[in-house]
Amino acid sequence: MNAPPNVVDATNSPIVAAYVARTPRSAQAYEAARRLLPGGVTHDVRYIRPHPIYVEHAGGARKRDIDGHEYVDYQGGHGALILGHAHPEVVAKVAEQLARGTHYGANHELETRWAGLICDMVPSAELVRFTSSGTEATMMALRLSRAATGRQLFLRFRGHFHGWHDHVAFGVVNHFDGTPTPGVIPELAENVVLVTPNDVDGLRAAFAEHGHAIAAAIIEPTGSNYGQVPLADDFIRVLREETKRHGAVLIFDEVVTGFRVSRGGAQAALGITPDLTTLAKIMAGGLPGGAVAGRRDLLELLDPERAEARGIEKIGHQGTYNANPLSATAGIATLELIRDTDALERTHAYAARLREGARQVLVEEGVAWGAYGTHTGLHLFVNPNGLAIDPASFDPMAVGFAGLKIPRGNQVGLKLRLAMRVNGVDLAAWPGGPCSAAHDETDLDRTLTALRGSIRMLREEREIA
Repeated sequence: MNAPPNVVDATNSPIVAAYVARTPRSAQAYEAARRLLPGGVTHDVRYIRPHPIYVEHAGGARKRDIDGHEYVDYQGGHGALILGHAHPEVVAKVAEQLARGTHYGANHELETRWAGLICDMVPSAELVRFTSSGTEATMMALRLSRAATGRQLFLRFRGHFHGWHDHVAFGVVNHFDGTPTPGVIPELAENVVLVTPNDVDGLRAAFAEHGHAIAAAIIEPTGSNYGQVPLADDFIRVLREETKRHGAVLIFDEVVTGFRVSRGGAQAALGITPDLTTLAKIMAGGLPGGAVAGRRDLLELLDPERAEARGIEKIGHQGTYNANPLSATAGIATLELIRDTDALERTHAYAARLREGARQVLVEEGVAWGAYGTHTGLHLFVNPNGLAIDPASFDPMAVGFAGLKIPRGNQVGLKLRLAMRVNGVDLAAWPGGPCSAAHDETDLDRTLTALRGSIRMLREEREIA
């Protein structure tokens, strides 16, 4: 079972006490929310005990809670805000569009401009179909794959997240044996083949046994949680070879990595072109939106005329907010800034300095943790199993999936996040987070100072040696 992340309620914890004393209005807001919202939250990763923070304003790399405290932000809109919060050019264009209307119930030229940018930037994109979220995009990609191949099985990788619909709702944070999570029928789960990341022999064995029935393989191309469990490039190449050999559709889930790893996503950086790509987050400029992009023959299964010409039944697809004008406007503005400026290069450079700085803090503080990541991300491995680790030379590939996939509810990781908030930094739940082009040297110094202080707070509580 998945342990609920509520193990930091102890009243004898100075970290928890400091957090509670600092955020009384957030605590009150959370109590009100619990009466109306399951768990008091609207997204699982926002659940944290004793209570989450409630934010009232954000700009650039900072956000401010309702208690008046400012944080250097590494949530980044769950990875959607590569330009930072409230980028002035994006905000101005969305405001202009808001005055023109929020929903036409009709086609508009913005959706064509948006799709054109995606096709120009993403190697696999020949056609684009917009959705309202990344979950919807992966759901559509899997349906397209089944329709195109006439097969039933999907191949997935343990720990990889592709949204919350039934086919991908297990084997992510638990149920790694492939059994269904509550509400998912066993017959559906039986049509999913789970493989351990970086297990080349296991991957080949899965295709040898099931290749004739696998409709698609779907993968986060840099590893689960934006590389928390990194993937070897050679593993992706073997996957591409096996899908081609067995006639399966290869889907890159680039909801997080799209326009973040490179302007063309992870596929451009890897030089490996999938058959379908799912996108969201950065693609929509921080507003709701997603898309499936890829091979023309696959996307044409959504085209009434092309489907009829091929003598097949069209796949139905609706969606009230698909290519919503506000999302399209934000997406166009964001993608043009990524394409035409050095925003991505600056983000990569900042993240590299952050990782190196965090590594140095761990070395100087003598903590057997790891600081790692690639591109624009930071991951902090808090070593729950007490492995013999030298932070100066930590190699996540040597730890592997079972060691890196820290269970939710890990007390050290949760107390680290609370301590970092007390010290003015909001980490993502990994712990770690995505960086943005808005982060600067002041943010870097503040983050590293907070990390050092938080480690010392944990040591005072004897959570770490």
